[in-house]
Amino acid sequence: MDEVMVGWARRVAEVELGDALPRRWAHSQGVAARAAEVGQILGKDADLLVAAATLHDVGYAPRLAATGFHPLDGARFLRDAHGADERLVRLVANHSFALLEAEERGLWEELAAEFPLLEEPLLVDALVYCDMRTTPDGRRTTAQERVAEILGRYGADSIVGRFIRRAAPEIFAAVEQVEAALAAQPR
Repeated sequence: MDEVMVGWARRVAEVELGDALPRRWAHSQGVAARAAEVGQILGKDADLLVAAATLHDVGYAPRLAATGFHPLDGARFLRDAHGADERLVRLVANHSFALLEAEERGLWEELAAEFPLLEEPLLVDALVYCDMRTTPDGRRTTAQERVAEILGRYGADSIVGRFIRRAAPEIFAAVEQVEAALAAQPR
Protein backbone atom coordinates (compact mmCIF):
# COMPACT_ATOMS: atom_id res chain seq x y z
CA MET A 1 0.00 0.00 0.00
CA ASP A 2 1.11 3.50 -0.64
CA GLU A 3 -0.06 7.01 -1.39
CA VAL A 4 -1.22 5.90 -4.85
CA MET A 5 -3.66 3.47 -3.22
CA VAL A 6 -4.90 6.18 -0.85
CA GLY A 7 -5.53 8.55 -3.77
CA TRP A 8 -7.32 5.81 -5.71
CA ALA A 9 -9.49 5.00 -2.67
CA ARG A 10 -10.46 8.65 -2.30
CA ARG A 11 -11.43 8.96 -5.98
CA VAL A 12 -13.51 5.76 -5.91
CA ALA A 13 -15.32 6.70 -2.69
CA GLU A 14 -16.00 10.24 -3.87
CA VAL A 15 -17.43 9.04 -7.20
CA GLU A 16 -19.70 6.52 -5.47
CA LEU A 17 -20.74 8.58 -2.42
CA GLY A 18 -20.03 12.26 -3.10
CA ASP A 19 -23.19 13.23 -4.98
CA ALA A 20 -25.46 10.31 -4.09
CA LEU A 21 -24.83 10.32 -0.33
CA PRO A 22 -22.99 13.50 0.71
CA ARG A 23 -23.42 12.88 4.44
CA ARG A 24 -22.02 9.36 4.11
CA TRP A 25 -19.12 10.85 2.10
CA ALA A 26 -18.50 13.38 4.90
CA HIS A 27 -18.42 10.50 7.40
CA SER A 28 -16.00 8.54 5.21
CA GLN A 29 -13.70 11.55 4.93
CA GLY A 30 -13.77 11.96 8.71
CA VAL A 31 -12.98 8.27 9.23
CA ALA A 32 -10.05 8.62 6.80
CA ALA A 33 -8.81 11.66 8.74
CA ARG A 34 -8.86 9.63 11.99
CA ALA A 35 -6.97 6.87 10.14
CA ALA A 36 -4.27 9.29 9.03
CA GLU A 37 -3.87 10.36 12.67
CA VAL A 38 -3.54 6.85 14.11
CA GLY A 39 -1.61 5.24 11.28
CA GLN A 40 1.71 5.53 13.09
CA ILE A 41 0.78 2.55 15.26
CA LEU A 42 0.60 0.39 12.11
CA GLY A 43 3.90 1.21 10.43
CA LYS A 44 3.84 -0.06 6.84
CA ASP A 45 0.06 -0.64 7.00
CA ALA A 46 -0.78 3.02 7.72
CA ASP A 47 -1.82 3.67 4.11
CA LEU A 48 -3.87 0.47 4.03
CA LEU A 49 -5.82 1.77 7.03
CA VAL A 50 -6.45 5.13 5.36
CA ALA A 51 -7.62 3.45 2.14
CA ALA A 52 -9.94 1.10 4.05
CA ALA A 53 -11.28 3.98 6.14
CA THR A 54 -12.02 5.96 2.99
CA LEU A 55 -13.83 3.03 1.34
CA HIS A 56 -15.45 1.34 4.34
CA ASP A 57 -18.97 2.63 3.52
CA VAL A 58 -18.79 2.57 -0.28
CA GLY A 59 -21.34 -0.26 -0.28
CA TYR A 60 -24.03 2.24 0.74
CA ALA A 61 -23.89 3.73 -2.77
CA PRO A 62 -27.33 3.12 -4.28
CA ARG A 63 -25.97 1.55 -7.46
CA LEU A 64 -23.91 -0.94 -5.44
CA ALA A 65 -26.57 -2.03 -2.94
CA ALA A 66 -27.23 -5.57 -4.17
CA THR A 67 -27.83 -7.27 -0.81
CA GLY A 68 -28.56 -4.13 1.22
CA PHE A 69 -25.68 -5.03 3.54
CA HIS A 70 -23.08 -2.37 2.83
CA PRO A 71 -19.91 -4.20 4.00
CA LEU A 72 -20.63 -7.13 1.68
CA ASP A 73 -21.82 -4.97 -1.24
CA GLY A 74 -18.81 -2.67 -0.93
CA ALA A 75 -16.28 -5.49 -0.69
CA ARG A 76 -17.73 -7.25 -3.72
CA PHE A 77 -17.62 -4.01 -5.72
CA LEU A 78 -14.00 -3.35 -4.77
CA ARG A 79 -12.99 -6.92 -5.61
CA ASP A 80 -15.04 -7.40 -8.77
CA ALA A 81 -15.01 -3.95 -10.37
CA HIS A 82 -11.56 -2.83 -9.26
CA GLY A 83 -9.53 -5.95 -8.44
CA ALA A 84 -8.62 -4.24 -5.17
CA ASP A 85 -6.00 -5.56 -2.76
CA GLU A 86 -7.33 -8.57 -0.84
CA ARG A 87 -6.48 -7.18 2.59
CA LEU A 88 -8.23 -3.91 1.75
CA VAL A 89 -11.33 -5.76 0.55
CA ARG A 90 -11.39 -7.95 3.66
CA LEU A 91 -11.10 -4.90 5.92
CA VAL A 92 -14.03 -3.22 4.16
CA ALA A 93 -16.09 -6.42 4.32
CA ASN A 94 -15.49 -6.89 8.03
CA HIS A 95 -15.30 -3.34 9.33
CA SER A 96 -16.71 -2.56 12.76
CA PHE A 97 -17.74 -6.12 13.60
CA ALA A 98 -19.76 -6.61 10.40
CA LEU A 99 -19.94 -10.36 11.04
CA LEU A 100 -22.30 -9.67 13.94
CA GLU A 101 -24.59 -7.62 11.73
CA ALA A 102 -24.30 -10.24 8.98
CA GLU A 103 -25.60 -12.78 11.47
CA GLU A 104 -28.63 -10.56 12.17
CA ARG A 105 -29.25 -10.40 8.41
CA GLY A 106 -28.78 -14.10 7.69
CA LEU A 107 -25.57 -13.37 5.76
CA TRP A 108 -22.95 -14.60 8.23
CA GLU A 109 -21.93 -17.71 6.27
CA GLU A 110 -21.76 -15.76 3.01
CA LEU A 111 -19.60 -12.96 4.45
CA ALA A 112 -17.33 -15.28 6.46
CA ALA A 113 -16.71 -17.62 3.51
CA GLU A 114 -16.19 -14.93 0.89
CA PHE A 115 -14.21 -12.46 2.98
CA PRO A 116 -12.53 -14.05 6.01
CA LEU A 117 -11.64 -11.74 8.86
CA LEU A 118 -8.00 -10.65 8.80
CA GLU A 119 -5.82 -12.17 11.51
CA GLU A 120 -4.35 -8.74 12.23
CA PRO A 121 -6.08 -7.52 15.40
CA LEU A 122 -4.49 -4.08 15.67
CA LEU A 123 -5.27 -3.23 12.03
CA VAL A 124 -8.86 -4.46 12.39
CA ASP A 125 -9.28 -2.59 15.69
CA ALA A 126 -7.79 0.58 14.18
CA LEU A 127 -10.54 0.67 11.55
CA VAL A 128 -13.17 0.13 14.25
CA TYR A 129 -11.61 2.99 16.23
CA CYS A 130 -11.69 5.35 13.25
CA ASP A 131 -15.29 4.49 12.33
CA MET A 132 -16.64 4.59 15.85
CA ARG A 133 -14.87 7.84 16.75
CA THR A 134 -16.48 9.71 13.80
CA THR A 135 -20.00 11.15 13.56
CA PRO A 136 -22.19 10.77 10.46
CA ASP A 137 -21.06 14.30 9.52
CA GLY A 138 -17.36 13.48 9.85
CA ARG A 139 -16.68 15.12 13.21
CA ARG A 140 -14.89 13.57 16.19
CA THR A 141 -16.90 11.80 18.85
CA THR A 142 -16.50 9.15 21.51
CA ALA A 143 -17.32 5.53 20.85
CA GLN A 144 -20.06 5.69 23.48
CA GLU A 145 -21.68 8.69 21.80
CA ARG A 146 -21.40 7.02 18.40
CA VAL A 147 -23.08 3.82 19.57
CA ALA A 148 -25.85 5.88 21.17
CA GLU A 149 -26.26 7.90 17.96
CA ILE A 150 -26.56 4.72 15.87
CA LEU A 151 -29.15 3.30 18.29
CA GLY A 152 -31.11 6.54 18.14
CA ARG A 153 -30.98 6.75 14.35
CA TYR A 154 -32.00 3.15 13.63
CA GLY A 155 -34.00 2.22 16.73
CA ALA A 156 -33.14 -0.40 19.32
CA ASP A 157 -35.29 -3.12 17.74
CA SER A 158 -34.04 -2.70 14.16
CA ILE A 159 -31.44 -5.03 12.65
CA VAL A 160 -28.79 -2.35 13.09
CA GLY A 161 -29.98 -1.61 16.62
CA ARG A 162 -29.77 -5.26 17.64
CA PHE A 163 -26.35 -5.54 16.02
CA ILE A 164 -24.89 -2.42 17.63
CA ARG A 165 -26.09 -3.45 21.09
CA ARG A 166 -24.40 -6.84 20.65
CA ALA A 167 -21.25 -5.28 19.20
CA ALA A 168 -20.90 -2.42 21.71
CA PRO A 169 -18.65 -4.28 24.19
CA GLU A 170 -16.35 -5.38 21.37
CA ILE A 171 -16.36 -1.89 19.86
CA PHE A 172 -15.37 -0.35 23.18
CA ALA A 173 -12.64 -2.97 23.69
CA ALA A 174 -11.23 -2.31 20.20
CA VAL A 175 -11.19 1.43 20.83
CA GLU A 176 -9.39 0.85 24.15
CA GLN A 177 -6.78 -1.32 22.40
CA VAL A 178 -6.04 1.41 19.87
CA GLU A 179 -5.94 4.10 22.55
CA ALA A 180 -3.44 1.99 24.52
CA ALA A 181 -1.28 1.53 21.41
CA LEU A 182 -1.39 5.26 20.76
CA ALA A 183 -0.47 6.06 24.37
CA ALA A 184 2.53 3.73 24.12
CA GLN A 185 3.93 5.66 21.12
CA PRO A 186 6.93 7.90 21.77
CA ARG A 187 6.02 11.58 21.76
